[in-house]
Amino acid sequence: MINKKIISELEKIVGKKNVIISKEELVCYSYDATLKHHMPDVVVKPATTQHVSKIMKLANKHRIPVTPRGCGTGLSGGSVPVKGGIIMSLTRMNKILEIDKENMLAVVQPGVINLDLDTTVGKVGLFYPPDPASKNQCSMGGNIAECAGGLRGLKYGVTRDYVIALEVVMPNGDIVRTGARTVKAVTGYDFTKLFVGSEGTLGIVTEITVKLLPIREHKETMMAMFKEIKDAGQTVSNIIAAGVIPSTLEFLDNATINTIEDFKHLGLNRTAAAMLLIETDGYKEAAIREMNEIIRICKETGAIEIKKANNEVEREELWAGRRSALAAITRLNPSLLQEDIVVPRSKVAEAAVGCEKIWKKYGLRGANYGHAGDGNLHPSILSDERNKEEMARAKKAIREFFELAIKLGGTLSGEHGIGTEKAPFLDLEVSPEFKKAMMSLKKAWDPNDILNPGKIFYGRRY
Repeated sequence: MINKKIISELEKIVGKKNVIISKEELVCYSYDATLKHHMPDVVVKPATTQHVSKIMKLANKHRIPVTPRGCGTGLSGGSVPVKGGIIMSLTRMNKILEIDKENMLAVVQPGVINLDLDTTVGKVGLFYPPDPASKNQCSMGGNIAECAGGLRGLKYGVTRDYVIALEVVMPNGDIVRTGARTVKAVTGYDFTKLFVGSEGTLGIVTEITVKLLPIREHKETMMAMFKEIKDAGQTVSNIIAAGVIPSTLEFLDNATINTIEDFKHLGLNRTAAAMLLIETDGYKEAAIREMNEIIRICKETGAIEIKKANNEVEREELWAGRRSALAAITRLNPSLLQEDIVVPRSKVAEAAVGCEKIWKKYGLRGANYGHAGDGNLHPSILSDERNKEEMARAKKAIREFFELAIKLGGTLSGEHGIGTEKAPFLDLEVSPEFKKAMMSLKKAWDPNDILNPGKIFYGRRY
């Protein structure tokens, strides 16, 4: 499909050094943070919107699949080129184009790292709230594609809540702009929100305008250990019912606690069934008052240990432990299958207990952690993909994770996306009519099915 002539045309667009065809280098673009992998035929690294437009026009003309890619940290197979073709790596488009302190917004290119944006705007007293655990290495373009969430999602929301305008290259190469730099904008259809979370199947984002918030004056951080998962779950419900909305409210089960302790040596209670990591922020007096109320609730619901961070060093230690959860549990077995279910907050404990029962039912090792405040859990199976029989059991367990989430009134994904990993299970949640509507939109905008094909709809073209 991709011959020397196509390669030559790509080189004319972006320069020879930005077109990769060696097999050794192509391997580096064949996978993400899942176990999925598929070799692309070529990797192209554009530097401008015009580059992206010209590449898409060429690809559309010759019916060549194009898979957009950021930093490859995704957990749904979204940037894996399952149909081969072109990987379009957007890492060269990594400039922060503007910081508007007066209007509290920033304009960035898709290759900007989440943490770099947050650090840069922090110098002028602002912050960018969406903070996925991989924020020090994931790109804004990838965050847009998957509608990334993060630890602050309970109080501050997710990526979709902060993107106000986009520049997007369509599958045919057209360049469109959506949204506005204003607080309000209801002119026409809200394509901005549609593109956020579309997993690179509808267009390639080349410029992003996000709103920012003022840095909070003070933060209070604590952890609470529980003898039973149900007690931790009840604590989450009671905190929200009391009208207290922490900036973060994280859950970790016993397996995760122990792997983090092995990894970071923080002095965590290895016997606890569950841990909640909680932070309040705002004006100092208000943050302290909210934390005192949370501590009271934790004691009331049977916390066996409560530890409050007394300074910034202790606070950072606690958060470093939470952010290392994925890396820590990955050390236990060669292969990690991590999911991304969401349930109503009142069902967090039931979901966590249910997931544990499921992996034990299939004789598997597992761990669970996540954003308890917004009901988003990451049940994980620790396996070895070389063991085919074990992997078969793992896949059965994963299906039951999703069935449990739907049964509890939840959803398949909160922040990782559908990609290829969850595509086989889409029908558990989405009606045939809604799926048809989505596929009709995809067909209208990408009639040749070249943009990130093989994602969401599980192998069906339309």
